[in-house]
Amino acid sequence: MIQALLFDCDGTLVDSMFAHYSAWQKALQSQDISLDEQNFYIHSGTPSSRVIPMFAAEQGKDLDFQQALAEKEKHFLESIDLLRRIPHVVDIAESNRGKLKMAVASGGTRNLVHRQLRQIQVMDWFETIVTCEDTEYHKPDPHVFLEAARRLQVKPEHCRVYEDGEPGIEAARRAGMECVDIRAM
Repeated sequence: MIQALLFDCDGTLVDSMFAHYSAWQKALQSQDISLDEQNFYIHSGTPSSRVIPMFAAEQGKDLDFQQALAEKEKHFLESIDLLRRIPHVVDIAESNRGKLKMAVASGGTRNLVHRQLRQIQVMDWFETIVTCEDTEYHKPDPHVFLEAARRLQVKPEHCRVYEDGEPGIEAARRAGMECVDIRAM
């Protein structure tokens, strides 16, 4: 029996993936690093602190990650007012408010996840929000979902995850949780 719903943020609750890609693309230009859009999306759900250095290394480039991250966040926040809800997923969260425990479990940074949830006006719907700062290991490792379940005091097998990326789907599977691939809805 499902007792809790766990939602990824980017690409699941919030239509933000192109905004993230565009912001990273602009930020990396100053370091002469190119960013392939499809390769970026394949790694959706994996923290940028792991993915962006990998892209730089593949191109044989040195990366000042902290500088790139600061530039990326600046570019992303400049366009945050353009972000919108993903209606069919937000509708599920809205219809279960007060009925099931709910959490956001994201590979994103706390600042950006919170800003996005406020932008789409759902911040107060969730009992807890787990971000990349809250776990040592990240998707496809199950830690972000297991931490959300722990905070909600719900066993993993009683959680349903909503995800849009392969790393997150794999993380949910490894956590022993039911998972809905929102791309198939």
